[in-house]
Amino acid sequence: MSQAVGNTALAYARVWHHVNASDRVLGKLAERIALVLMGKHKPIYDKSLDCGDYVVVTNAKHIKVTGRKDEQLVYRKHTMFPGGLKETEYKDMMDNKPYEIIRHAVSGMLPKNKLRERRLERLKVFGGSNMGIYRGNILKRWEDGTLTEDYILKLDPRNRMKAKAK
Repeated sequence: MSQAVGNTALAYARVWHHVNASDRVLGKLAERIALVLMGKHKPIYDKSLDCGDYVVVTNAKHIKVTGRKDEQLVYRKHTMFPGGLKETEYKDMMDNKPYEIIRHAVSGMLPKNKLRERRLERLKVFGGSNMGIYRGNILKRWEDGTLTEDYILKLDPRNRMKAKAK
């Protein structure tokens, strides 16, 4: 038999996804990012394996929250010293560290287990539109749910004629 039985290395290959966070709702975006980081969108998903993909988020400064969360939301952390509780309001966090808002929301939606930190390492968040060296790795974008044109052309040269016709 020439057919492979079971999961192949290609099924476990990691893909880089690009997300533009402009005018997106924080909770819905964080939920979808968490699903991709866990690998639940793949048919080979197993909760005990880390088979998720990479996610690059740009324009974190322009993310939206619903209701009055921009006034009421407070981020807390503790330094583990007496009196070391630090509180930061949403508006201050958005001015200083907009990438931490998305990272915190995604972290809360991931399962609380040993794979959580490894999954969060595959999340790259940028406040502006410049993603630096990760630009060349992107294979999928989320704006319209399609693959990038370069990736389509690599897959099948016949698609070049369709791309030029548009």
